[in-house]
Amino acid sequence: MLGALVALSLLLTGLPPEALPGERLAYAAGWIAIAALPLFLMLLFVGNARFTSDAIDPTRGKETDAIKINGRFAENTLQQYVLFLVASLAVAACATGERVSVVAAAAIIFVVMRFAFWIGYRIHPLYRAFGMAGTSYLNVVLFGYAIWLSMA
Repeated sequence: MLGALVALSLLLTGLPPEALPGERLAYAAGWIAIAALPLFLMLLFVGNARFTSDAIDPTRGKETDAIKINGRFAENTLQQYVLFLVASLAVAACATGERVSVVAAAAIIFVVMRFAFWIGYRIHPLYRAFGMAGTSYLNVVLFGYAIWLSMA
């Protein structure tokens, strides 16, 4: 995870070293919006599946296994996304312009790991572990980096 984050952040273009905090936060905001893509898509999938089935009334308990899995995915993705959002903003606020590309790299990894989690979950609940661990450790690394930057 750490290797992918470092490699991607070196490949992606950041901002000039003297970028102001507002510029860094604006840069991060665009990438944070991209990281919301898995959550947005899953809410669409769940909503559409409910609308076209007897599960339109969630109190009736008519959800298919796919709707249940997608709903759980959306719930977990929301939790992970909130952590990602806070950590990414903290990194962007504390990093210099050329280091803020780590937020872009993290957003790409976040999206890939969330889809890995979803695909694994759809195959078998145990196979979600790779995507779950990838997302969780990514957030831990981002928080650690933000703390390190704030103390440097």
